[in-house]
Amino acid sequence: MANVTIYSSDYCPFCIRAKQLLTSKSVDFNEINVDGQRERRQEMMEKSGRHTVPQIWIDELHVGGCDELFALEREQKLDALLAK
Repeated sequence: MANVTIYSSDYCPFCIRAKQLLTSKSVDFNEINVDGQRERRQEMMEKSGRHTVPQIWIDELHVGGCDELFALEREQKLDALLAK
């Protein structure tokens, strides 16, 4: 199974949706909460070039946010990425 990392916030509905999708697929993921964590948010922005959450990586591949994750699912590409 691939190594999945998600930068998230407790109050972000998109973060909740993304985590629900991953959980429904029985995917363990490393969640990095950026709430009140300036250093973590800065780290996320430097790695992704984006300032919004969630930001999701599957192994070394930056997937993007919730919309991109769900697009991969609709295109039936997500399972193959997760299986690596």
